[in-house]
Amino acid sequence: MRTPICEKLGIELPIFAFSHCRDVVAEVSKAGGFGVLGALAFSPEQLEVELNWIDEHCGGKPYGVDIVMPANYVGKGGGEGASLENLFAMIPAEHTAFVESHLTEAGIDPMPADFEMRIKAPSLNVDVEGPGQVAVSLQHPLVKMLVNALGPAPKEVVDQAHEHGILVGALVGARQHAERQVNIGVDVVIAQGTEAGGHCGDVSTMVLVPEVVDAVGDRAHVLAAGGIADGRQMAAGLALGAEGVWTGTMWLTVTEAETPPDVVENILNASSRDTVRSRAMTGKPARQLRTKWTEMWEEEGAPTPLPMPLQGLIFAPASQRIARAHKQDWHGSPAGQIVGRLNSVRPTKDVIFTMVEEWIEATERVGKLVEE
Repeated sequence: MRTPICEKLGIELPIFAFSHCRDVVAEVSKAGGFGVLGALAFSPEQLEVELNWIDEHCGGKPYGVDIVMPANYVGKGGGEGASLENLFAMIPAEHTAFVESHLTEAGIDPMPADFEMRIKAPSLNVDVEGPGQVAVSLQHPLVKMLVNALGPAPKEVVDQAHEHGILVGALVGARQHAERQVNIGVDVVIAQGTEAGGHCGDVSTMVLVPEVVDAVGDRAHVLAAGGIADGRQMAAGLALGAEGVWTGTMWLTVTEAETPPDVVENILNASSRDTVRSRAMTGKPARQLRTKWTEMWEEEGAPTPLPMPLQGLIFAPASQRIARAHKQDWHGSPAGQIVGRLNSVRPTKDVIFTMVEEWIEATERVGKLVEE
């Protein structure tokens, strides 16, 4: 299974695993794949701690870091206008009242006065923390790829990564996006179909991957993403021309993950129809579990979700209240349509090995069709 991207990164399996949990990242890389740590929740100082831990527990294997540096968002450019106080002041009273009335009606109480609220949202403080996250990542020799979503990474980040011999990856949802990324020097294009969890476009994986391969496959490595969690789907991604697969939702339910128990149970009980592509969490279309939170933003007369990061500033405190109240039908997570196939909690290593076995079976089955 040593595709060109495997040779470039020095990995055994073309299985890329995005996770916010350092344990999962380390275990995937140890098993021969390529773990990628989502750095959104970490300050540069916290990211340093996380990467040091991965360095010590990944068996000397390479891994990557995903840093969200959107191309457009409210407060872009930093300065006083991007302060947390000013951003909160931009949230209309209508939105605040709408959320409070629904949470109160559901019996979700405000947090205690002495509770220290943790506010994190995509694009929040990116001008301040983004460069620091990049600088920290570049100082770790086992970090072999930086990944950015939501538009092209700043050109200086691409150049910095290349100066350190590190590949730059980018998630795209359209052929035009892939071309734009490669034109600024991106090395790895992750063609993410609408089935995927988190921010995604509206084109399916089966359609998107060959479009992207045909457009930029001669200039960049292409990975298939969206609706991939077993070996048959990996075989399909490679058959479409990709050099590997990018996976995410499946790692929410592994033994090593730190996913809240309520969310794990919701995922294990979900069907492939129990996700929705909604702006309710971040302000940009993101596929997530359908919950009371997503449903309330679909109600007749509901206010329109705000742009990034303002919607995230609404969601962050609400989600902490929801978690504390253990309101399971409100408690969601970014998740792709593949949730319908996630029915048990297993160790990361077992998931990887099962996926490889399924891939072998699938390719042998197709091979026999040719032989006959």
